[in-house]
Amino acid sequence: MKTELEQVFKSVLSSWNSELVEFNCEVDHAHLVISYPPQKLLSSLIANLKATSSKTMWRKFEPKLQEVYWRKRVFWTGAYFVASCGGVTIDVLKKYVQQQQRLEPHVSPPLDPAPNSSHRQRRESS
Repeated sequence: MKTELEQVFKSVLSSWNSELVEFNCEVDHAHLVISYPPQKLLSSLIANLKATSSKTMWRKFEPKLQEVYWRKRVFWTGAYFVASCGGVTIDVLKKYVQQQQRLEPHVSPPLDPAPNSSHRQRRESS
């Protein structure tokens, strides 16, 4: 699936005179570093990436996706995060994206107070 998703992104970006610089994905989201012309509307580009990849993934992997989405034909949420990289080199961004892959969904560790902290558990008496 990851390989197919990457190919779809490359194809869409090519039609926008843009380039996929780096790509990686986790269980529940994808990381893309793209280079695109500044006169292009970024929100439209992202909408096109999501729509085209969703249609393609459902067409090619419908049985597997039905197990996850219970026949709701979704693949992406409406949300996305974008950051420009004015002060960071492309190599630094590529390394960051390459390190994002995890096999399991990210679960934050429980918040435990430090052993020497002043936090104390309150007990109520009856």
